[in-house]
Amino acid sequence: MIEKPPAVARRIFRPHRWLRGGHLQTIAAFFLSRRIHLPTAEKRLIEVEPGVPVLCHCHWQKDRNALTLIVVHGLEGSSESQYMLGIARSGLAAGMNVVRMNQRNCGGMDHCAPTLYNSSRSADVAAVARNLVERDGISSFVLIGFSMGGNLVLKLAGEWGSDGPSEFCGVAAVCPAVNLAAGADALHEPANRIYEYYFLLQLFRRFRRKARLFPHVFDPSRLRGVRTLRDFDDRVTAYYCGFTGADDYYARAAAANLLDRITHPALVIHAVNDPFIRILPETRQMLLSNRNITYVETEDGGHCAFVGERDGDSTYDGRWAEREVVEFARLFQY
Repeated sequence: MIEKPPAVARRIFRPHRWLRGGHLQTIAAFFLSRRIHLPTAEKRLIEVEPGVPVLCHCHWQKDRNALTLIVVHGLEGSSESQYMLGIARSGLAAGMNVVRMNQRNCGGMDHCAPTLYNSSRSADVAAVARNLVERDGISSFVLIGFSMGGNLVLKLAGEWGSDGPSEFCGVAAVCPAVNLAAGADALHEPANRIYEYYFLLQLFRRFRRKARLFPHVFDPSRLRGVRTLRDFDDRVTAYYCGFTGADDYYARAAAANLLDRITHPALVIHAVNDPFIRILPETRQMLLSNRNITYVETEDGGHCAFVGERDGDSTYDGRWAEREVVEFARLFQY
């Protein structure tokens, strides 16, 4: 166990001069094309519980004993999300292995099992890490998560506490949804309805697909009357994932409950102007009080965007948060 994280020299985020503001950053990061060329990944199906595989894309250095980054995407993302590819490019250039993990259902895996992914499934991340240690013999790894994935990796780090695998070095989260109820309610604010519509559209499509694949398990009529993310989590997520309702799901799945139990070095990056991720005052205090956590709060950056100026480095296209988490991981390279 590491008692205190090493000091990290941190650059101040400066947004691109034409992309200032939370909404502009968020939308620009989603639509701006990026040229990310990666070597062919090894596709690995890893069972996270009996009969439930997830798809991982593994990028290996010649020496697999290199530090390994296990990266987890956000809601309705996948291993092909741009920030996932960006981390892979930067991590590989830094001499690290990178494993891009799809959450269950994601990455074209809906047909594999009659279950749904959700913000409580930190055990899936643990199962992937365990597989990599046991099968590939990796000697060290860092967990990295974005948004919903950020909640998952912080939740797992808190659950592990000081009893996690000896190979676990640290955890980094970008715009983590650690206060789930507050984030769901923020999505329903008038200024954020465009994001809520997008997520609901994707979630509806996925659930209807699951109902076609597993008609004896999932009932598409449960979508009737769903108008908000909270409605969806109440009528679908909670119903099929063992919670009594949305409030119970949000309360039990939130990493905010476990931040004080994180005993390994952690980096948490959050933009004050993130349109819909809310860090509640008591959670912010927990982040600041835990000496193992380096909490970075920027004035600009939007949601998982942080689009800044390029600086001539061929491996850096201005995505500041991606560079920061890889720099954080460098602290654990041997």
